[in-house]
Amino acid sequence: MKTFKKLTIIGVLTFTLFSFTSFIQEKEWKVPAKYETMKNPIAADTDTAIGKSLYTKHCKSCHGKEGYGDGPKANEMEGELGDFSTEEFQAQTDGALFYKTTFGRDDMPEFSKKLPEDEDRWLIVNYMRRLAE
Repeated sequence: MKTFKKLTIIGVLTFTLFSFTSFIQEKEWKVPAKYETMKNPIAADTDTAIGKSLYTKHCKSCHGKEGYGDGPKANEMEGELGDFSTEEFQAQTDGALFYKTTFGRDDMPEFSKKLPEDEDRWLIVNYMRRLAE
């Protein structure tokens, strides 16, 4: 009987620990292949002032001026905001960044309605690339 109780307690603790760690782990953001391979139609040096202006208006409050994820609203967010200057972030394709900016998830809002023109979201992608410099 003691063995059964011990095994039950160990089982419950293991299940609880597993549930907790899977809950707090960051979910992978799956990008559909269509977007992963999508090419940015806007040259990187096109309308950089507009890209910066759009980023400042729509992204800076959470992601911060330099894209470190330290904007004034960052503490209100539950997920990881990322650091746009890292190699890991910059290794994402332009299409993946466009997808994430367009459709959002969790605390990241969908911008297809706020910024209905694809060109505006591509300009933001170009500006996010500049934050690695």
